[in-house]
Amino acid sequence: MPVTGKTIVITGAGSGFGALAARALAGAGHTVYAAMRDTAGRNAGRVAEAEAYAAEHQVDLRTVELDVLSQESADAAVAAILAEAGRLDVVVHNAGHMVTGPTEAFTPEELAAVYDTNVLGTQRVNRAALPHLRAQRHGLVLWVGSTSSRGGTPPYLAPYFAAKAAMDALAVSYAAELARFDIETTIVVPGAFTSGTNHFATGGHPSEQTVIPAYEERYAGLMDQVAERLAALAPADADVSLVADAIVEVVDTPHGERPFRVHVDPANDGSEEVSRVADRIRAEFLTRIGLEDLLAPYKESAHKGFPHKESAREGSL
Repeated sequence: MPVTGKTIVITGAGSGFGALAARALAGAGHTVYAAMRDTAGRNAGRVAEAEAYAAEHQVDLRTVELDVLSQESADAAVAAILAEAGRLDVVVHNAGHMVTGPTEAFTPEELAAVYDTNVLGTQRVNRAALPHLRAQRHGLVLWVGSTSSRGGTPPYLAPYFAAKAAMDALAVSYAAELARFDIETTIVVPGAFTSGTNHFATGGHPSEQTVIPAYEERYAGLMDQVAERLAALAPADADVSLVADAIVEVVDTPHGERPFRVHVDPANDGSEEVSRVADRIRAEFLTRIGLEDLLAPYKESAHKGFPHKESAREGSL
């Protein structure tokens, strides 16, 4: 492994974007911890697959038990990584859960459960990892978002869309709050990939069925229609590996030069256009109130003992 290789943890790396990114990053010369829950139980097969992949391709791909629903689990995972690898450079927030169905049919508790995985899960991992990144005054937090936060939003996916929008807002705030610790932030924004991931296959549904017949009268077969039309929008070469490639490119970009947001949206649902405006307004507002230094990570001055500003960056790869 090259000296420049980083130690990386990716949540939700048992399948989909997470598994692909873990393998791609390991192939790029990094030490990668593919985090997943129940590694000794239902995900034992995925642990074995990761081990086999690492051996076959001679890469440093490891697994670690991490359930984003548990602070104790997040703390233990980060502690295990630090004990074994001696460092942690990059945190990739990828774990997520999708549900489909009429919004009215979901109980408040079911909406809260989606929020728990997609939003509070990132907070638990941050609370475990950020003390270390802050102490070393260096690092990258990479968030895997969704174009649904600002782009096209078909119906019957509201709990997931709302949670991803909340996660995006959290990432934006964290970016400014971590800049003075020389911790960089990038949000990778995938579009709708209707194949190659387990989002739809493992997605949940509302337990309350009493209102669904009323919706079926007016919206019969809606989810199938949405999936078919999203698939039709995507070019033939729109492979989910594009997301993993984007994550690798961000990680391998020199510190301080990484884009704030990267879209991987073959269907072009409009999110990139809206985000460009929102991110520009954010940069302009922070500048207006004298906090433009928060738009880029700091490095400690070797001579005067105080941080100095690196160049701000916006845009996408």
